[in-house]
Amino acid sequence: FVIPVYSLRLIMTSLFLRPWTAPHSAPQRWLVSLLILCVLFLKDHLFHLEAHRLEKGRGRCPYAPSSSFMSTLYESELFTGLYSDYWGRDAAVFRLMGRLAHIRTEPDDERLLKEPKFVSSHMIPDNEDREDNKVYFFFTEKALEAEAAAQALYARVGRVCANDMGGQRMLVNKWTTFLKARLACSVPGMNGIDTHFDELEDIFLLQTRDSKNPVIFGLFNTTSNIFHGYAVCVYHMASIRAAFNGPYAHKEGPEYHWSVYEGKVPYPRPGSCASKVNGGLHGSTKDYPDEAIRFARGHPLMYQTVHPVHKRPILVKTNGKYSLKQIAVDRVEAEDGQYDVLFIGTDNGIVLKVITIYNQDTESMEEVILEELQVFKVSEPSTDRWQQIYVGSESAVAQVKFHQCDMYGSACADCCLARDPYCAWDGISCSRYFPTGAQAKRRFRRQDVRHGNAAQQCFGQQLLGDASGKAEERLVYGIEHNSTLLECIPRTLQAQVIWLVQRAHEARKEEVKADERLLKMDIGLLFLRLHRMDAGMYFCQTVEHGIVHTVRKITLEVVEEERVDRMFSKDYDEELAQKTPCPAQSSISHGSKPWYKEFLQLIGYSNFQRVEEYCEKVWCTDKKRKKLKMTPSKWKYANPQEKKARIKSEHYRVPRHTQMGDS
Repeated sequence: FVIPVYSLRLIMTSLFLRPWTAPHSAPQRWLVSLLILCVLFLKDHLFHLEAHRLEKGRGRCPYAPSSSFMSTLYESELFTGLYSDYWGRDAAVFRLMGRLAHIRTEPDDERLLKEPKFVSSHMIPDNEDREDNKVYFFFTEKALEAEAAAQALYARVGRVCANDMGGQRMLVNKWTTFLKARLACSVPGMNGIDTHFDELEDIFLLQTRDSKNPVIFGLFNTTSNIFHGYAVCVYHMASIRAAFNGPYAHKEGPEYHWSVYEGKVPYPRPGSCASKVNGGLHGSTKDYPDEAIRFARGHPLMYQTVHPVHKRPILVKTNGKYSLKQIAVDRVEAEDGQYDVLFIGTDNGIVLKVITIYNQDTESMEEVILEELQVFKVSEPSTDRWQQIYVGSESAVAQVKFHQCDMYGSACADCCLARDPYCAWDGISCSRYFPTGAQAKRRFRRQDVRHGNAAQQCFGQQLLGDASGKAEERLVYGIEHNSTLLECIPRTLQAQVIWLVQRAHEARKEEVKADERLLKMDIGLLFLRLHRMDAGMYFCQTVEHGIVHTVRKITLEVVEEERVDRMFSKDYDEELAQKTPCPAQSSISHGSKPWYKEFLQLIGYSNFQRVEEYCEKVWCTDKKRKKLKMTPSKWKYANPQEKKARIKSEHYRVPRHTQMGDS
């Protein structure tokens, strides 16, 4: 799961209503314990079990933990969508636990639900009349109206009235207000054929100041065999309500096509609630005339499709290295406007932090991936307090900040190029952006999320690099004819990386070209087979919005293969054996040092013992040499002036490494 804290209470209800393991011998006791735990959590934030109270769990939790499930709690009434039988065949939407009568969908009626995959449910008020409140639920099912493709899947949004009491003579203890509509999410094609994302993965409601009109974010998957992809679409409640207030879908018979129902619609309108908004003539749905209930029973599907904002997804990911599973959204105020930051959980422990920008002139969306957060080192699927995200898997729960502004560096351009609406340059560093209020301590704030124009924002300021203006330097050793990686990851995912190399004894730099032996990867340069001529100084540069930044300088030293082979030869063993062994001393472990681990990876762990012997001889020899240098010399100067001159000349001697660097 991936949830922000302000929706934690609501989602924890759904979370704890899904058991992790359910013994078939005692399913009811297990399910009841979880249900009671949920109710107490919402009441007083305490977790405990009522072991002596037993209730039936059917309709409240699925038998299998892997079965799709949705739930929401409204005025002590529990609304669920699940498969209620052990075999996973009876899909239904229930209302249970409260003072009202228990209600469910009619069993074995494929017009209502056909092999659904339940995703999410929420109570969303339509107006100020509480009697007119409705519960909306989101799911995917096989579509009866898709006649050309019998197995086609459609994403749906359905709803029922929260106060539905069922019918008096028809649909007794069954929903009389059940309606559903198609939820579309597609990319318009050049030839008029859209690419549809029909399988719903997750839904997130972004609450606004108007509780009647939250913004709905849907995460969709493709059902196509041609390509695999994901999309995020945004919906307004006005579009959903328009579909439910529109025409009903109708089919005269098996040989007819689906069309708009053009006949007389009975009163009260099927799907409407018994409320003042509906005229106040009926105290409950039991008072509805049989004609209205009969029509509702035969016409649960609306003809009009619910389309997203801008008629297109705000985010599309195709043929990626991971599957997108869940979504959470935070709305943040930036210097140049308001942005919705998407946090998307994947199946391999990564959380994507993304913003999207709509261009009205070109009617296109720009996707800006701000971060790829590796939350779990072990690949695990993600299973969402202010400024905090909780990411959970089967083994752990991790708390992740909404923003990590310090990771963008202290330079103005680095901060602006990140295009993170949470962050702005304050004249000293990249820090949290506060639009107004007491926390806005500095007026000097530089931020441009929409365009990322660092040259304009940082004019006259320190553009790039740290305070010293130097790039990070590294020394890497590689063995000839082996593979070596020169690692360099840009601070922003939008930057283009360019590699330059300066060979030994050459002043000019040339761009590194990829070939069958050298690969340019997202994490750096990978030499599949290292040659001696590859030695030199490598410059990792990032280019973004016309600004070039040298991120890292890497000196690559190539160790000749002959030297490594000689180290493990028999003759070399005899040469080492002739040297004076070191005196017994406490063993010094170098395994924790990074350079030592990298060296072992180069020569192979199978040669570990021989490497230990070799290094022991080298360290022993160096230690003796240093000891001899430190012992006082027995040489006596015949002339004191000669001794004084000798000492003076040694005192002003230039170090050898400095001479080598200057030559």
